[in-house]
Order: sequence, then structure tokens, then C-alpha cells
Amino acid sequence: MQPVFRTSLPLPGRREGKVRDVYRTSADPASPLLIVATDRLSAFDVVMPTPIAGKGRILTSMSLGWFGFLRSRAIVGDHVLGTDLSGVAGLTAADRATLAGRSMLCRAAKVVPIECVARGYLAGSGWNEYRANGTVCGIPLPSGLQQCSRLPRPIFTPATKAEEGHDENISFERACELVGVGLMTRLRDLTIAIYTAAADYALERGVILADTKFEFGFALGADGQPTDELILVDEVLTPDSSRYWPADDYQPGRDQQSYDKQFVRNYLLELVAAHKWNKEAPGPQLPAQVVDATLQRYEEAVVKLGLTPFGASR
Repeated sequence: MQPVFRTSLPLPGRREGKVRDVYRTSADPASPLLIVATDRLSAFDVVMPTPIAGKGRILTSMSLGWFGFLRSRAIVGDHVLGTDLSGVAGLTAADRATLAGRSMLCRAAKVVPIECVARGYLAGSGWNEYRANGTVCGIPLPSGLQQCSRLPRPIFTPATKAEEGHDENISFERACELVGVGLMTRLRDLTIAIYTAAADYALERGVILADTKFEFGFALGADGQPTDELILVDEVLTPDSSRYWPADDYQPGRDQQSYDKQFVRNYLLELVAAHKWNKEAPGPQLPAQVVDATLQRYEEAVVKLGLTPFGASR
């Protein structure tokens, strides 16, 4: 399978994120978006120059499966319209072949500029802050917790959403200052509700969902202006946006085996410790064994979770 590192489609409004390329399907600003999951991989908010062939298809399949699961729980609406691109004008046969399995048609939305993070376990930057201050994003936690300990209850830890450079963890109070108390309270409650439902589902299948992040936005109306309808956007609960651990190997007090890109992060941290990289762009080339092992972990997560993409238009 040839990797897809970047797309260049004959559609308007192209935007490029760390992993996804986004297009409008017509000149109308309220027209559906075409969201393409490439095979790019980012770590520490830096896009690596080495693609992971097939990763975009795995992310799309898992997102669609989770969107279907969340619809069944009626927790919050989402932006997915479907995966049938037959009505999108201007695409060549080669374009459609490239997009197969890695694209979604979605409602346009004005994105809330806050990353909504739910943590059920003490890992990553949260563990580092806890060791220093006994807190995560300013939230006091009980003393005596270990690396990867399960928290007494899931916590909400927002972050700023950076267009370039590094996202930054912020307090709930700071997030309220940025977008308003009412909206942040709503986002916090939705984030914890989604995380709890997904974590319970995953654990029944032998997978721990340690933490995850969501993005929300206000759906655009026919006039291209934001409505009051708050919806879940972007990807959801993928190994790119979440930490997944095998439950049968879980043990607090150490780093965990994972089904996500922690394997890449660990490799990169070795380079940082050896002063071969400084967590800034450009990222280093990834060796074949890191690429292969990462893809294998993503594939295993899909199988373990048993999610079936719905993919049908609505």
C-alpha cells in the first residue's frame, strides 16, 4: 500500500492540519466538508516526515465506529454526513481511489478553540505535573498516586488548540475566560460523559482508555453562520487522540504497553535524551521497525474494540 502523505484535490478551501487535509465540496461556505485522514503522524505537536502507510484508513474506520457508538447513546450530535463521495464533483478516478476508506463528508462548523481532554489515568504530561506539584492542570489529586494510576474519577483538563507549535494545558478557569463559563461547563460535562461511556465499552473488551481528547464546534447554518447547535467534530477516540492500553498487562507504577502512538513517543524521547532531537520541527525520520510496530498497534486496537463503521449517509 502506497502511503498518502499529502493530498491536493481540485476542491476549494484547502486546509491542512497535522494529520488531516480538509476541503469544501463547493464554493458555498456552508457546503459539506471533505475531511481526509492522511498517513501523516504527529508527536509532540510535530509532524514526522515518515508516513505510516494505511494509518489514515485505520483512523477513519475507528472514528466512524465510535461516532456510531456515540449516536446509539445519544450523548451529543456529530458532524459526520457519510462516506459516499459520488456526489462530490471534480474528483478524478485517481482521486477517488486515493480517498477510499480515508475520507468523510462532514457538516461545516465553527470550531471551539479548546482541546477537551478527559483523563481517567495518570499518564503523560499529567504524570509529570503531578510529580512536581501534586496536581494535573491545577486540579489537586490525592497523594501517593503512581505513574499510570487510575484516578478516583475522570477529570477534565482543557488545552489551547494551537494552529502551529505546541498545544498548552490550561486550567478550567482560564478556558472559561477564553470562551465563557456556560460553554466550558457544557463542554466539560459532555467530555466526561463521552469518555465514561467509551471507557466502559473498551474495558469490556480488554482495553483501557486512559485518556482522550475531543473537539467541538457550532454547526453552520445555510447562511454560513454558526448556529446554536453544538456538535462533536474532527476525529474521535482514535489511537492518535487517545491512550489505549491492554487491560491484561496493566500495572500502575510503570509505563504501559499501548495501542497508540506512545511507541513513537518513546522512540523520540530516546532521541531527545541523546540530544539528537529537541521536540521542534522538523521531526526526525522514523526507522522501519518503529513504523511497522506502530501500525501493528493501531490495527490491534481496531480488532480488540470490535467497532463497525456505520459509514451511511444521513
